[in-house]
Amino acid sequence: MSKTPITRTLRNGTNSSTKPSEITPTKRKRAAKPKISSKNKGESGGIEDIEDLLKFNEEEIAEIRGSLLEWYDKNKRDLPWRRLKDDDDGGERKAYGVWVSEVMLQQTRVATVIDYFNRWMLKWPSLYHLSLASLEEVNEMWAGLGYYRRARYLLEGAKKVIEEGGSFPRTVSSLRKVPGIGDYTSGAIASIAFNEAVPVVDGNVVRVLARLKAIYANPKDSVTVKKFWSLAGQLVDPYRPGEFNQALMELGATLCTPTSPSCSECPVSVQCQALTLSRQGGLVTDYPLKVVKAKQRNEFSAVCFLEISESQNLVEDTQKTRRYLLVKRPNEGLLAGLWEFPSVLLGQESEITIRRKEIDKFLKASFNLDAKKTFKVISREEVGEYVHIFSHIRLKMYVEYLIIHLKGGSKLLQSAPDEGSMIWKCADSKELSSMGLTSGVKKVYTMVQQFKENSLTAAPTQDTKQTKSKNSLTAATQDTKQTRQRKKR
Repeated sequence: MSKTPITRTLRNGTNSSTKPSEITPTKRKRAAKPKISSKNKGESGGIEDIEDLLKFNEEEIAEIRGSLLEWYDKNKRDLPWRRLKDDDDGGERKAYGVWVSEVMLQQTRVATVIDYFNRWMLKWPSLYHLSLASLEEVNEMWAGLGYYRRARYLLEGAKKVIEEGGSFPRTVSSLRKVPGIGDYTSGAIASIAFNEAVPVVDGNVVRVLARLKAIYANPKDSVTVKKFWSLAGQLVDPYRPGEFNQALMELGATLCTPTSPSCSECPVSVQCQALTLSRQGGLVTDYPLKVVKAKQRNEFSAVCFLEISESQNLVEDTQKTRRYLLVKRPNEGLLAGLWEFPSVLLGQESEITIRRKEIDKFLKASFNLDAKKTFKVISREEVGEYVHIFSHIRLKMYVEYLIIHLKGGSKLLQSAPDEGSMIWKCADSKELSSMGLTSGVKKVYTMVQQFKENSLTAAPTQDTKQTKSKNSLTAATQDTKQTRQRKKR
C-alpha cells in the first residue's frame, strides 16, 4: 500500500515532496515512502534543510559510537590479523598485516582468506621480506584468490616503501602515494595500525549507513559515495578509530546483511531509520538501492594442453620423457603476468576444424612449431569444454590434448621467432602440479588428467583382447604342430 510523501518547506521557501533521503535524482518504481520517521519531523512543521537529513546529530553520534563499540568488544570474530600487536617497531608489522589482510579481503570471503593470510605471513613476515620476492612467487602464493592484480600491487608497494627508506607510511595522505593503496585501504591501515581518526567505507559500511539514514540511492554513484564517506567521517570515534571502523564493517558482515538482516540483535537498531520505516509497511532490505549488474560478455577460447615427448609413439612414451608448454600472459590486462596453457581467443563459438586451425597458426607464429616441418603429431584429442566465470566475462574454453615429438629435439623451441612480450617455458608434471596456477588453468589441467586416466582405463580392455587373440593364435599353432608330428609318426 503506497504512502503519501511528506511535503515540507525548505529554507529557500519552496515546497518539496521527498522520498527517503534521496541524494541523487534516481526515482523508485515502487510506491514512495516517507523520508524520515515522525520523530525527526518538526512538530510545528518548521523549516528544514534537506542536507540536515544526511547528518547525524551529536546525540546519535554518541549513542552509535558507544553501542557499536560495546557490541564489537563482546562479539568480534577472532581473526589472525586482529591478533597482531603494536610491537617495538612502532606498529609497522601490524600495519603490514592489516594491509595484506585488507587487500586479500577485497572480493573474497573471510573464511577463504584466513589460510592464505597465515601462509603469506609465514613466508613473508615483514614488508622487507615481501620486497625480496618475485612476482612469480607472489602469484603462486596468491593462486586461488583471484583478482591477481591485487597481489602485484602488494609486491610493487612493498618494493617502493623499502626503496624509499623502509619506513611504513603512517597517515592516509602518505599511504595514498603507495601503488595499489586507495581511499579504503589507506583509511583501514591508518586507523587500525596508527590510530588516525579517519573513516573507511566498503560495501558493508555503505549498507549500514544507508539503512541508518534510509538512503535510497545508487551506492555506486560518485556523488552518493562522497555522502557515505561524509557520514562515516561523522561517526568515527576519535579515541578508538580502528576498533570503530572494524565494528562498523563487522556489523555489516554479520548482522546487517544484504538479504537477511538480524535487526533484533543489532546494537544500533534504535537509530535505524530503515527499521522505523519498515514498521510502516516497507522493508529494511530496500536500502540501499539494488544496482543491476552489468551483463557479462561471452568470450570463446581454444586451449591446447601441449605435451612434448621425446618418444615418437605412445608405446615408448613415459612420464620422464614428457614436458608441457606454458606461456606467460602480458603484464597488463586480464590475469596479467600469469602462466597458462597455449590458447587463442575465438570471435565466436567455433567447430573443431576452425579451433585447430587457429591453434596451429598460433603455435607456428609463436614457437616455430609446424606439423609439416618441425614436429610429428603423436596424438590429438578433444578433451571437453569448460566455462570459467570472471566478474565481467563468461569465458567458454574448448580444451584439446596434443602430444607431439619434435623432429629437431627440444632445442627447436629455442629457435622460435622473437614475439617481444611472449615468455614461455616447458615444465614436467611435478613442476606443473606445484605451480601457482589460476583456478581456470587448474581446471584445464584437471580435465586433461581425468581424460588421460579414462584413456588408460579403457586401454587394458583393448590390450586384453589382443592378448587373448595372440594366445589363441599361439595355441592353434601349437595344435597344428602336434598334429603334424603325430602324422609323421
